[in-house]
Amino acid sequence: MNSDLSVSAVALALALCYGACKCLKSDARKLSHIPSVTLDLPLLSYIGAFQFTLASADLLQRGYNKYKGRAFKVPEFLRWHVMVSGETLVQELRRAADDELSVEKAVNAMIYMEHTFSREVVDNQYHVSVVRTSLTRNLGVLYPIVREELVIASHDYIRPSKEWMRIDAFQTIMKIVSRTSNRIFVGLPLCRDPEFMKLNLDFTTEVVKVALLFGAVPAFMRGLVVKLTSLERLKRRAEELLRPLIEERLRMGHECGDDWPGKPNDMLSWLIDASPKGEGQIRSVAMRIIVTNFGAIHTSSMSFAHVLYRVADSTQYQAELREEVDRVIKEYGWTKAALGKMVKVDSFIKECSRYYGVGSTSLTRIAVKDFTFSDGTFIPKGTMVSACSRAIHFDEEHYENADAFDPWRYIRPNTSGETSSLRNHFVNTHYDFLVFGMGRHACPGRFFASVELKSMLAHFVTAYHMKSEKEGVIPSPTWVAATIVPHGSAGVMFRRRESSN
Repeated sequence: MNSDLSVSAVALALALCYGACKCLKSDARKLSHIPSVTLDLPLLSYIGAFQFTLASADLLQRGYNKYKGRAFKVPEFLRWHVMVSGETLVQELRRAADDELSVEKAVNAMIYMEHTFSREVVDNQYHVSVVRTSLTRNLGVLYPIVREELVIASHDYIRPSKEWMRIDAFQTIMKIVSRTSNRIFVGLPLCRDPEFMKLNLDFTTEVVKVALLFGAVPAFMRGLVVKLTSLERLKRRAEELLRPLIEERLRMGHECGDDWPGKPNDMLSWLIDASPKGEGQIRSVAMRIIVTNFGAIHTSSMSFAHVLYRVADSTQYQAELREEVDRVIKEYGWTKAALGKMVKVDSFIKECSRYYGVGSTSLTRIAVKDFTFSDGTFIPKGTMVSACSRAIHFDEEHYENADAFDPWRYIRPNTSGETSSLRNHFVNTHYDFLVFGMGRHACPGRFFASVELKSMLAHFVTAYHMKSEKEGVIPSPTWVAATIVPHGSAGVMFRRRESSN
């Protein structure tokens, strides 16, 4: 029996290698005019794909150093991925029309939304407009409950103590982010429901897992791969948990009108208002809630883990941040407006995002038709193209001492003596800061993410003293393809701060 399984496993592995080599060989012919960081030979290209999976930052930095201002390519398991560098090409990538270079097709190709989410989500992304408009517009009004849930959740998972206590950093952050986000996604009491929280965390993990698996198997195997995961079960359970809430709000709207008295001002209401009416509406809205959670939990938790590991390692950073937060809160209180006055908090988070970020690439697109850059670089239809953002973030042309972590980098006076340039704010995008992308397809949830991350850092430095579990050791992240993943099991030591706001 074990022998049969071993033979089957070897046969499957050989089949996958053969399929991948065939795909890479076919793409290599179409992209032979674009230089490669690795060798183009089929088997060696497959080895290069392993290099990209395990150390994409190093591979892309090598390509950037050699081909800066030009395009180059790196292998993934089932395709070649073209990278552009230099401001001219990156701006052309950003400005390209959707019917030339498509961001939606690229996202689908990276996380396989037809399988991980649903075909309906791919075809009608009304949740994106809700995040971009309703969520962003209501951040000031809803900030008090964001702050309230953040404080309560932090108290629940990081119990105040006079003695140092170890906290599993990344897992705790995800729980706090989940609760804080869902307070304005679905409200009380569901945002605190243990099953609903676990479901959202599990869904995020499963989507990432499936995307990684899909990236290594041929298309004909993807239906089988999905069945081996818990994705469908999680989606059904999400609908079951959300159905009573959605049905009640639909009933109230039917009986009392769209603006019925007491209507909650939250994501669930905005999605119901924006969703297609009729059969399937409940399933559609429920799906959008967990899709929005995927975006909120995944990126914000990873971003804040880097922030926490850094701030915990320095009592000096904590003292400087704490002084600013205490001073601002004394004058403005815990408000969204107060966050705008916390320039050190903003700079610290932005520098962590520059130094770590969430990945090594940005502005990823797929060519819907043949496309040619101004320097003559030809991109055949179907090719994936990205900007190598991490290499840009570490370019001395844009950042002095780029290899050094400098938390106050963005608040030092510029040549005209100004320190408050809007360009330097964390939430704003620019060619040399691509964490949120750039242009019309920049991350629609970045304003909410900024409010949440700044609120968390401000609260942590005023409520706690922190230190690294191992003095002077910042937990190392791991690269998984183009994504940087914070250390998942490292601890941070917390102790209650006696005088806190």
